[in-house]
Amino acid sequence: MAVTDLFDDPRLTTVGLFYEAYDGLVAKLEPTWKANGLSGLDLNALIRLSRSPNHRLRMTDLATQTSLSTSGVTRLVDRLAKAGLVARELDPADRRSAYAVLTEAGTRRLEVVLPEYLAAVERWFTGLLPAAQLDGLVAALRVVRDVVSPEATTRTD
Repeated sequence: MAVTDLFDDPRLTTVGLFYEAYDGLVAKLEPTWKANGLSGLDLNALIRLSRSPNHRLRMTDLATQTSLSTSGVTRLVDRLAKAGLVARELDPADRRSAYAVLTEAGTRRLEVVLPEYLAAVERWFTGLLPAAQLDGLVAALRVVRDVVSPEATTRTD
């Protein structure tokens, strides 16, 4: 295959559009979490905890769901705990394991942030697509996610 053929490969267009859409979407959503004193990672973790049974996740599961290392998730939970948004609880059955638990203050913060965040998601992402296209996109993203990140398939979507 000639080098110029590689430059015109439609796969480059597809993945390039994906990167550009992702970067642009994050840029549009970022003011929402920043205005509420959070990072995107903070908001992601709080949302994942809010959508988990009993608003809690094992630290290792939170690390997987946020694509962080164990030390990275420890720093994240430490920062959120210092802000009073999460608490760390030891597993009474396995003292080597700990849970990150959404606190009442964390729930209140989400109640403030989420309406504005969801409005921005609607404006800049989901609301741009007709229902059939959005359903197709969600299905396609699940297929890709399940292959490239199989450990994520057990997490809350």
